[in-house]
Amino acid sequence: MLYFLKLNATKLQRRFSAILFLLVLVSATNSRLQAQQTAVVDFLKIDASIGTDAAEKKVEGRFLATFKVLKETDSIFMDAVQIQLNDINSKDFSITSTENKVWFIGDFKVDKTYKAVFWYEMKPKQTVYFFEDQIWTQGQGKYTSHWLPSIDDVNDKIEFDLQLLAPSDKVVIANGKLIDVQKIHEINAWRFNMKNAMSSYLVAFAIGDFNKKELVSNSGIPIELYFNPKDSLKVEPTYRYSKQIFNFLEAEIGVPYPWQNYKQVPVRDFLYAGMENTTATFFSEAFMVDSTGYSDRNYVNVNAHELAHQWFGNLVTASANEHHWLQEGFATYFALLAERDVFGDDYYYWQLYQTAEQLKAMSDEGKGESLLNPKASSLTFYQKGAWALHILKELIGEEAFKLAVANYLLKYQFTNVTTEDFLEEVRAATFVDITQWEENWLYQSAFQSEDAYQALLKSPFIKNYFEISALRAMPISAKKLQLKTALTFPNDFIGQEAVYQLLDEPLSETLPLYKAAFNSNNLYVRQAISLSLQTIPKELQTEYESLLKDESYVTNETALYNLWMQFPDKRVDYLNQTKGVEGFQNKNIRQLWLALALITEGYETLKKEEFLIELKKYSSPTYSFEIREKAFNYINELQLWDLETLKNLVEATVHPTWRFAKTSKELLGELLQNEKYHNQIKILGKQVSEKAANYLNSMIKE
Repeated sequence: MLYFLKLNATKLQRRFSAILFLLVLVSATNSRLQAQQTAVVDFLKIDASIGTDAAEKKVEGRFLATFKVLKETDSIFMDAVQIQLNDINSKDFSITSTENKVWFIGDFKVDKTYKAVFWYEMKPKQTVYFFEDQIWTQGQGKYTSHWLPSIDDVNDKIEFDLQLLAPSDKVVIANGKLIDVQKIHEINAWRFNMKNAMSSYLVAFAIGDFNKKELVSNSGIPIELYFNPKDSLKVEPTYRYSKQIFNFLEAEIGVPYPWQNYKQVPVRDFLYAGMENTTATFFSEAFMVDSTGYSDRNYVNVNAHELAHQWFGNLVTASANEHHWLQEGFATYFALLAERDVFGDDYYYWQLYQTAEQLKAMSDEGKGESLLNPKASSLTFYQKGAWALHILKELIGEEAFKLAVANYLLKYQFTNVTTEDFLEEVRAATFVDITQWEENWLYQSAFQSEDAYQALLKSPFIKNYFEISALRAMPISAKKLQLKTALTFPNDFIGQEAVYQLLDEPLSETLPLYKAAFNSNNLYVRQAISLSLQTIPKELQTEYESLLKDESYVTNETALYNLWMQFPDKRVDYLNQTKGVEGFQNKNIRQLWLALALITEGYETLKKEEFLIELKKYSSPTYSFEIREKAFNYINELQLWDLETLKNLVEATVHPTWRFAKTSKELLGELLQNEKYHNQIKILGKQVSEKAANYLNSMIKE
C-alpha cells in the first residue's frame, strides 16, 4: 500500500551547470568545510512532512530547514544519503545534491537567517525498517540522514517538527507533542511539535497497529504506554512500575523532566533492547511479557535506562565518543538506582557485584579499558561508568553528588558536554579531592577491583553471599548445615548459590538439601534446580515435575525438556500438562512442545500434520526474528526442511537484525554442504527478494 502523500509538483531535472557542480566538489575539499560545520552555520529548525512507501521501501516528502549563518560562506551542506531532489523552492541560493549530501550554494551573510525548501525522496538502506505490520526508525549514532536530511554531527542540535502520513487504520508515534491528525482521503496526517532542540540521531517515528495506556507523572508529564492490541493482557506486567520509575528519576536527578511528554513503544525485530529517542523510547517487543514471563524477563531495567537517557544523552549530549560514558554510564547508574527503589538494596548490590565480576575478568585478561577510550566496549561505557559514579558518590557524599549532577544538567541543558564539564561541577560541589578517583576510574584501564570489593562489603547481604560462596571448595559433608540454613528461608541470590554447590555431589548427601530447596517455594531457587540438575533422580521426580507449574517460563521450558527426555513413560502426561502454553514472545514453550509432540510416538497422531504446519510457519517473515530463529533451530534439529522453510531461511540471511542474519547465514552455509539440500537451495534465487538472491548467489559461487 502507498503510504506517502502524492506530490503534485513535477519532478525537476537537475538545474545546475557542470561548472556549479564542480564548485560544490571543490568546496567539499576546502579545509573550512572539513572542520565542524557548526562553526559556520546553526541549523535552528527542520519542518518535514513525510510519507512512507512500504512496497518500494522509500520515504518521500516536503522539507523545510531554517538556519542561521555564523560565518560568511558560499556553501552549506546537510547530510542526506542518496537523496533525490524532486522540486526546489529557493530564491536566495541554489540547492543541489551529491551522493551523501544536500548542498546550498550562494552568498551567505553573517547573522542572517535563511530557509531551504524542497521536495525529496530516499530509499534508505538502513535506519528505516519496513515490515508487513510496522515501520520504524533507528538512528543511533548518525544515521537519520538516510531518511531525513539532517546533520550527522551530534553537536548541532535542531528543533524537529514532523508530520507523518499513514493509512487511516494505522497509528503514528514520533518525537514531541501530537498537535493534530488530519484526514486526507484514506490517509491521515499526524503532526508533531518539539519545543526544544536535539541531536539528529534522536529523531524517530513508528507506524503500526498500536493502542495505548495513559498515565500522568507526579509533576504533570503525560506518559503514553503503547502496545499491540493482541498484547493487551501484557500491558500491566510489561509496564509495571513505569510511573514509580518516572517519579523516582525526576526526584533523584533533581532536574524536572525536560520535554513535553514521554512515550514508550514496543516494536518488532528491534535491533537493540531499547533506544532513547527524545520523548519516544522504542524497545524490543520481546520485553512484552505476561505475569509469568515478568519473573524471568521484565522491562524494568530497560524502562529505567532509556528514561534516564532523556536527561543523560538527550538533554546533555556527549560532544565526542571519548565522553560517551556521560550518556551510557549515567543512564546505567540511574537505572540501577531506580531498580533499587523498586526491588531493594539486595538487588542493587547483586547487580553491582555481577558487573564487577565481569569487569574484573576483562581486566585480569589484560583487556581493561579506560572510560575515556572512544573505542571502548559497551561493558566499559555502561558498567564501568556506573561503577565510577557509585564510587564517586561514596567519596564525596550523596548531597554533593546530587548537587553536582543537577548543576551539570542545568548549566549545559540542550547543549553538548565533555567529561571535564561534569568534573568542574563535581569540584564546585565538594571540598573532597577527586584527583585520585579521576586517575583510577577515568584514565586507568584496569578495573579497580579492591575499591569495588570494599564498596560491596557495605552490604550485609553481600557479606553473607561471600560467606556462602566461599564454601565452594569445601566437601559437601563439611558444609551441609550452612547450605541447609541458606535453603530454608532463602534469599533469591544466596539460595541459588547454595543450589549450584550441590551439583555433582553424591545424592546420598544432597537429597535432603534438594528437598529443602524445592520446599522453599522460592521461584529463583527452584529455577536454579531446573537449570543445574540435568539428571533427575527418581527420588526427586515428583518434586521436579512440580516445576512445570512454576510461574517462570525459563523453569517450565527446562523442566519440560528434561522430564520428557528422562521419563519416556510419562511423555504424554507432560505434553498434556503444557499443551497450549505459549511462553515468551518468541513462543519458546509452544515451539518446544510442537517439536516434542511431533516426535512422541502415538501422541495425537491425527494432529501431527497440524503441528508440523504450525512449527514451519513460525519460520516465515510474518513473524519476528526471535520466533523465526527458534523455529529454524527446531526445523534443523528434526530435519524438517522443505522449499518454503529453505526460502524463509534464505530471506533471513539479509534480515536487518545482524545477529539473526549471522546465525541464518551460518545455518544456510551448513545446509549448502549437505547434498540433500544443496540443489533445492540453488533454485531459490528466483523465488526470494533481490537482496536475498544476491547473497545466495555469492554463497553458491564460493
